Amino acid sequence: MGKLPTLTNGPMAALTSAVRRWPGSGATDRRGSNRTTPRQWTARCVLPVALALWLLSLRHVDLGGMRDYGLLQVLPVLFWVALALLTLGFCLALTDRRTAGGWFAGYVLGLIAVIHATPTLLFPTLRYSWAWKHVAVVDAVIRNRGTVPHAEKLDIYNQWPGFFDLNAFFMQATGLDSALGYATWTPPVFNAVLLAPLLLLYRTVTRDRRLIWGGAWIFYSCSWVGQDYFAPQAFAFLLFVTVIALVMGQLPTSALYRPGDIRTDRWPVGRFVLLVLVQFAIICSHPLTPLMLLSALVVLSIPRRNRRVVLPALGSALVLTAAWDATVARPYISDNVHDFLGSLLQPDSNVVSGLAALGAAPPGQVVVSWVDRSLSAAVFLLAAIAFLARPWVRRTGLPLLVLAPLPILTANAYGGEMIFRAYLFALPAAAFLIAALLFKWGKRPRLRTLALFPLLLALLGGLVFGYYGKEAADYFTKSEVAAGRFLAATAPPGSTIVSLTSTVPGLYLRYDENLRVQLDQQDIEDRRRLVRNPVEGLEPFVEGATPARPAYIILSRAQAADTYLRGVLPADTMQRVQSALAKGSGYIPVYRSKDAVVYRYQGTKSGDGS
Repeated sequence: MGKLPTLTNGPMAALTSAVRRWPGSGATDRRGSNRTTPRQWTARCVLPVALALWLLSLRHVDLGGMRDYGLLQVLPVLFWVALALLTLGFCLALTDRRTAGGWFAGYVLGLIAVIHATPTLLFPTLRYSWAWKHVAVVDAVIRNRGTVPHAEKLDIYNQWPGFFDLNAFFMQATGLDSALGYATWTPPVFNAVLLAPLLLLYRTVTRDRRLIWGGAWIFYSCSWVGQDYFAPQAFAFLLFVTVIALVMGQLPTSALYRPGDIRTDRWPVGRFVLLVLVQFAIICSHPLTPLMLLSALVVLSIPRRNRRVVLPALGSALVLTAAWDATVARPYISDNVHDFLGSLLQPDSNVVSGLAALGAAPPGQVVVSWVDRSLSAAVFLLAAIAFLARPWVRRTGLPLLVLAPLPILTANAYGGEMIFRAYLFALPAAAFLIAALLFKWGKRPRLRTLALFPLLLALLGGLVFGYYGKEAADYFTKSEVAAGRFLAATAPPGSTIVSLTSTVPGLYLRYDENLRVQLDQQDIEDRRRLVRNPVEGLEPFVEGATPARPAYIILSRAQAADTYLRGVLPADTMQRVQSALAKGSGYIPVYRSKDAVVYRYQGTKSGDGS
């Protein structure tokens, strides 16, 4: 009598073997020859050459030249040659059945490095203002030894603290002073770690290594949304894919079962405990991901054969989510329940809320937005074609997983971001369907390579527009960082800190002690007043300032780029505000550099502000 699948012959074994030589994939052809063909030599040589060219291309990049198209307009030709070579080498590796898993791993990890490590290597500081905000939250958690008082809008992080508590524990255990050091490397590291559960997920539906690695390549070629920075949603998404892989591996149709195994629809105790722990980590870290997880488990339970596996996982996720929302997250749920219920009646506006209004956007951002939309549409179109052209994928749960985010998309706008999150959560399954369509090799593999190479390049082209197109605002110079640190160090508790937008490094440092005002988030009348007369427009936000509790206005290069790229304020707003403050009564410049200036306002009765 055969044994039940265990961690030694189930998902963990699949994960371990993903980058090793697979059964039947040895370097011998049908005649038993160990000879390495020219095609194999080419595939092996292209990888190191492409990576070397990529590193060489980063030596001289003028980041100051970024504008409408971000990094796209400053990366040298050699960078694009390296990316094209990497894609060609991967196609050549796919044409040979004898290519070992290690070479596929090298190409996919190389793609991750080229796409996601490039900004990290080029930029002198942490990229993206939200990543800076999350670093500030970790700092506040450590300073307050847990829950952060007076958090205002950031109080939501007190109610979903898992990611921040984990980082605070890591910092205290290692003795690090700040999360900045490792937060900078989050995008490439996160994507490399995500590869493991992705491979495990794809192993649950096939043993064909070319489809598995092809699916991974497609995923990283189309993941343009950029939810891979230092953030709880990146952490929760990684765990989401892990949970789905564990559930899929337990289904009766799972390809993880080997001949001689007894197929069972019961969870081994140890694996189910692991599943529940991962679910809890998701639920305590992020408000949206648990809903995406519940939706995915619901659709996986639709086929009757899946229910004995999926329903226990669904039940545990539902109980944990309900318990968390009724206790720790209850304040946020109570304050926003009316908005949640109202959004259920607006499915059409929820779906389109995240689409950028292109009327005020500069020409380059209009192009970037349309490329993003085209790539997303192409992903779903190719996945739909795969569903029709590859009948065997219908027996897997992947088509259901592509559709799983749609109910959440129609139920809530999530601040205009739901459409992007729905795409991201559907992408792992959609990427494999596309791989099943494109990489099922038959005769004439060389001709298929010539046909697929431009298609893969086109997908990567769409990715870089979305992923690099806004870097002019996401990139911070050292002098901008210095301005933010100066403000955090000198502003006394109770100060008001005013900025045009959130694109200020360190803006939220010590956010539990000071009030922050973002002018681009004010209502339309306040913004119009600011544009007409900057000094008059600032008055409502600084009028309570005193020498003990002054107001600070910080203006910087990235804010100017952000207003230009998003069009939420006229492109010259920062220059006009700066000019007005230089002449205005009571505004004292206390910090100035090439890329940033900080003014202090402490009331008109303070004279010269001394």
